[in-house]
Amino acid sequence: MTESIAQPFSGDRNPTVRNVAVLAACMALTISSLSLLMTVSAVVGYMLAADPKFATFPLALQFLAVLCSTIPASFFMQRFGRRAGFTLGAFCGLVGSLISAAAVWYGSFVLLCVGSGFLGVMAVHGGFYRFAAADTASPGFRPKAISLVMAGGVGAAVLGPELAKHTRDLFEPLLFFGGFLAIAVLNLLVMALLQLIRIPTPVRAAGGASGRPLLEIASQPAFIVAVLAAMVGYGAMNLIMVPTPLAMLGCDHPFEVAAFVIQLHVLGMYAPSFFTGHLIQKFGHLPVLGLGVLLILGCVGVNLSGVEVTHFSVALIFLGLGWNFLYIGGTSLVTETYRPEEKAKVQALNDTLIWGTVAITAFSSGALYNGLGWAAVNLAVVVPLLLVLAALAWLGTRRTATA
Repeated sequence: MTESIAQPFSGDRNPTVRNVAVLAACMALTISSLSLLMTVSAVVGYMLAADPKFATFPLALQFLAVLCSTIPASFFMQRFGRRAGFTLGAFCGLVGSLISAAAVWYGSFVLLCVGSGFLGVMAVHGGFYRFAAADTASPGFRPKAISLVMAGGVGAAVLGPELAKHTRDLFEPLLFFGGFLAIAVLNLLVMALLQLIRIPTPVRAAGGASGRPLLEIASQPAFIVAVLAAMVGYGAMNLIMVPTPLAMLGCDHPFEVAAFVIQLHVLGMYAPSFFTGHLIQKFGHLPVLGLGVLLILGCVGVNLSGVEVTHFSVALIFLGLGWNFLYIGGTSLVTETYRPEEKAKVQALNDTLIWGTVAITAFSSGALYNGLGWAAVNLAVVVPLLLVLAALAWLGTRRTATA
């Protein structure tokens, strides 16, 4: 049997640079939508929910939708191509944003939950932009390609929260109605840009090989550490980030200030992407992943030391930086654990595990914050982060022994 191969491109021009540029732009617009949601979702949920403890429930449903659609999205793109899959995701974002706008119009918490589900499908397809960047990149350029696409989120650090602030009262008294309409426009722009990417649809020879069993791939030490780091990094980030606007409003900080702090956080998430790939190439995956863990532990320390705007700001910047190193480092490391014909199923498993963790933290964050308080939210991430440090030491020891 022959391995799964890609259809050749016409002409000799390398499409990698063009693909990375387009994917980075799409990432910027998609993450702008998501950062806008980060800023307003819990607040809108609080406005519409009958019980305040369900304020983060729509956002949790968004992540549950991500979890449920990760595997179908990966195999859909394997069958029909990246462009078709990403276009479908952006269309779901358009639908979800319009349903969420209708939720504000009618004051319906149920509609907000339905819209969040569609927005979750948008998010999961956007999550595959980083893998798409690797599809046409050489092995040496792959970490930088992934990192540069993620750097598109830098624009989102400015655009998303700014849109949240400027559209909040645009259709007063329908607070935040304009924000969901803005997400609809962003997804229309993504759908237009996606028509410019040139990533071949994989084709399979007769009786096409699917590679090694998934369990064999997943049992590799590098795969275990890569996925664990990304899971804990994303889960810790989500658990702390989701209730941050509520915590700030509870400390009598204005919404505009909370939006600014989320803006700083998103900047911290994506700005390092300009050099994260270079750091991985120079120092290796394990030191970068370790630094990510230490940064999130630093976030916890700052959050526990006070509730002034400065504390929230510095902590959320540390949180974003730590997420960046763990997520990009984990993504880059996991691409070294599979063969081309194994790509779809391994990427699906990787993102299913990550988004499963994100869904759990999103469901629990609101209840944890309302039940036990802000300090408990932060302390909940400490043990998982220490587990990642232990896993990094374990993999490093194994590699040293093998060498």
